[in-house]
Amino acid sequence: MANAKRQEVVYSDIRSDVAFHPASNDILLNTNELAIQNSIKNLLMTNRYERPFQPDIGSDVRKMLFENFSMITEARIRNAIIETIENYEPRCNIIDVIVVGDPDNNSFDVEITFNVVNKENPVSFDVILSRAN
Repeated sequence: MANAKRQEVVYSDIRSDVAFHPASNDILLNTNELAIQNSIKNLLMTNRYERPFQPDIGSDVRKMLFENFSMITEARIRNAIIETIENYEPRCNIIDVIVVGDPDNNSFDVEITFNVVNKENPVSFDVILSRAN
């Protein structure tokens, strides 16, 4: 029986600053966890009908940032975040989303925990959703 090598899948996206490698002049990429984190951030800050030819992509979370600070608003934002990630980011599985309102700064602090598909280690990152973004 031959040794079967399992090929690891690498997810990659072009960086938002479109930087180039200084030696090879290739476009630098974000990979795996960082690529997924940036994708989620972009999805959360995109409203529906904002992307040409892809009107359904987005979360409409920004609309909720003008609601009163309450547990209901936090729950609505949390549900919208989970729904958006489940619908548009197939490279990850959501473990938890925590939304905490910060009325002094007119923002919501969001902690998203996920794991990359076919990987065990969870990844957690924070996003601040504010009206000014």
